Amino acid sequence: MITCKDILNLKLDGVELIAGEAGLDKMVSWTYLVQTRPYEDHMNQGNFALIVVDYARFDFDETERSMEELYELGISGLGISVTEDREPVPEKIIKRADELKLPLFYVRWEGASFVDISQSIGTLILETNVQNKRTGDYLYNLLFGYEINKNYVEKISGQFGLDFTKPYRVGVIVVDRKYGVNLEQDEHVYEHYADCLNRMVMNMKGKPMFMRFLNKFVLLFEAKENKEIEKELDRMLYTLDENSRFKGSIRSTCILGKAYNNPRDFSKSYQEAKSLIPKKDLLPRSNNKKILSASTMGIFKYLFGSDNQEEILEYCNDKLKKLEEYDNANGAFLCETLVSFYMNGFSAVKTADELYIHRNSLQYRLKKIEELLGIELNDYMEYLDLVNCILIKKWMFL
Repeated sequence: MITCKDILNLKLDGVELIAGEAGLDKMVSWTYLVQTRPYEDHMNQGNFALIVVDYARFDFDETERSMEELYELGISGLGISVTEDREPVPEKIIKRADELKLPLFYVRWEGASFVDISQSIGTLILETNVQNKRTGDYLYNLLFGYEINKNYVEKISGQFGLDFTKPYRVGVIVVDRKYGVNLEQDEHVYEHYADCLNRMVMNMKGKPMFMRFLNKFVLLFEAKENKEIEKELDRMLYTLDENSRFKGSIRSTCILGKAYNNPRDFSKSYQEAKSLIPKKDLLPRSNNKKILSASTMGIFKYLFGSDNQEEILEYCNDKLKKLEEYDNANGAFLCETLVSFYMNGFSAVKTADELYIHRNSLQYRLKKIEELLGIELNDYMEYLDLVNCILIKKWMFL
């Protein structure tokens, strides 16, 4: 997708940036002509808003109030035109746009019309979408095509600068969403998230191939020994999910398949990543990590590939019997508490926050576990064995 910087680079007649240069990298999803309230009924996150100061519906005081309201609704940029260029944009509006890091464009009355601006931005967005689709089509054929011959591989490597003499792996980005009351607005927020994700992947150093496929995002990149791209992906997704527009409602995890040298095997990497999607929240990993790979499964991949699952399940049931009986009889969550405490690095504060309980309640639960099992939880081998039993049982009954 495009950004406010791309709009600036269009060099439209009579359009100049007067504030908010620090926000030029904000994604633009479409244009929105500001007319009547309530704005939330019409405006979507990522819109580039346009206001005419006509001294009837909008004077500069009303324009300033509208800018604040539109900013809260998630606009990416704002264009202001003044009837007959009667007066310049007040300094307080310019200063406020700089504070908000909101790109503010002045549109000269005799310059480009709002129709010209909307058409130019729309054309740029559509051209970008066509290019993205082209890349996605190549990647789709590479992963799911019936015959990946030498000529096709050479064509892709030539066009996208990929070196298929080296190993590559597939990543599947899975987006988890929380829905609010306004489902239509939720969809617009999700689409804006997808646009931002698309742009960030396109700007990655490793230049992965990228496509949106069903409700997932798929990328193919070189598997380097220093895991440079994996680390960049982790930072990128963390930054995006912590953005105030998405935090608390959208979060992503990138699941990686194994690396392969032969392009014919890239589809295997995709299937390996896809197979982990239902299990992504069960594997032991740091809560801050956004990357999960097949190698993260550790011993679990051997457990589930063996023929002694009944024996494994019997061991887990015996190990957890007293805890599960107590949980069922008292509506407690001792097993959940064990896993949460482990996942949060044995931090009482983080665990209590995640479980929405007081730290005293957490300590009571941990003491009750020790009492029921006749163990001490500072015996970390014993603790790890309990956590593994809980996770294995969850996996077995997926």
